[in-house]
Amino acid sequence: MPDYNNSILASAEVFNLSDQYPPLWNESPGQFSDYSMENGKYIIDPWVYPKRMGMYKILLNKTASYFEKFAPDNEQNFLWGLPLQHSWQFITGRLVDPTRKTDCGYESGDRLCISVDSWWADMNYFLCALPFLAAVDSGIMGISSDQVLLLPPPKDQTKFCLSVSSCQSSFPSTMRKWKALYKHLQSPSSSFEDLLKYLWEAHVSSLKDGYKIFEDRLDYYSKPEAGFGKDWCVVLDYLAAASFPTIFSTVSEFQKALPPRVLVDGDRAPFISDFTDLQNIVLLGLKLLHEVDSATVARELTAHASSQLKHRQAEALQGVEQAQAGCANAPAARAHPADGRQVCAVRARSACRVRVQGADGLPGAWRRVVGWAGVGLPASLLSARACRGCSCAAPLPGSSRPRGGGVCE
Repeated sequence: MPDYNNSILASAEVFNLSDQYPPLWNESPGQFSDYSMENGKYIIDPWVYPKRMGMYKILLNKTASYFEKFAPDNEQNFLWGLPLQHSWQFITGRLVDPTRKTDCGYESGDRLCISVDSWWADMNYFLCALPFLAAVDSGIMGISSDQVLLLPPPKDQTKFCLSVSSCQSSFPSTMRKWKALYKHLQSPSSSFEDLLKYLWEAHVSSLKDGYKIFEDRLDYYSKPEAGFGKDWCVVLDYLAAASFPTIFSTVSEFQKALPPRVLVDGDRAPFISDFTDLQNIVLLGLKLLHEVDSATVARELTAHASSQLKHRQAEALQGVEQAQAGCANAPAARAHPADGRQVCAVRARSACRVRVQGADGLPGAWRRVVGWAGVGLPASLLSARACRGCSCAAPLPGSSRPRGGGVCE
């Protein structure tokens, strides 16, 4: 088990939160009374950047006391990851109208507008509205569940829940997971590591809810940007399995490696001239991780479908032999969680052609991803010298999914 507390505290020491706040943080609402009230309800427009950011700010303020046992000044509040990711989307132009049918989000129009046609904005809504309203429902925010109402977007209103009751009705499982986090947050005996697990379970559930509804929004983007969006969803599964600590200092450092603008046709990592070497490497690494993950899942699905056709013990044993034969060149194999067969995760061929700098050049946050997740990328990507075959990978901690392939040595 990694020593999260020591590594996190060491990272936090080099940051001054007030110097690193998201854009317009100080101008964003910090308490419910900063919003208007109608008929006994606080009215919040989450389609205006400072208004949505204010939801995060209130959430952080209301939960600050529960993180004092980990560090002072709210430094170890892992809910910081939510507004920081939102601010990265704002800074990099990912909240604008990708169809360009409106001037929402553009400098020439309403810069603070959040477009309902933005895939990033819609996905972020599920990581803002649901955790925020679940916190209200948990009692942690100090108001009753029927005292807050979110305004709908200008179109597709039925795709968004706007109150505690509507979110509970539309996304009951995810709301329960966020409430479970807040329940354990209020328990004095809860450890930081345990709370991270609850956070990531709720986080991933929110993203899955949003992805099902808004996948078609990716059609508004260039092929590289749409691909990056899909890659990002995959890497979050790995960060979740590794219980990546989404505290302020770690996420701030982590995001320096992410694309600083929306990708356009012709952008091809690691050869994007206006990206840093690190941004190019990480963007390529995310793409390769997605490829490996997809190949691994496809192999498992094929193996599972095959097992459904083999009801008798003798045929099941034959399946084991076949799987073992497929892993003949691998030093170890992973037991399939469903039927006990062994599955060899094979690395995508493209990864074997990568020749990049060693992992020592990475910022600390990415090195921790390498160390904690144990994933094929960016760990293997950044230490690639020559691929000498692929080994089978064990599941990530707390997950039945494989790490994503063998190791390039």
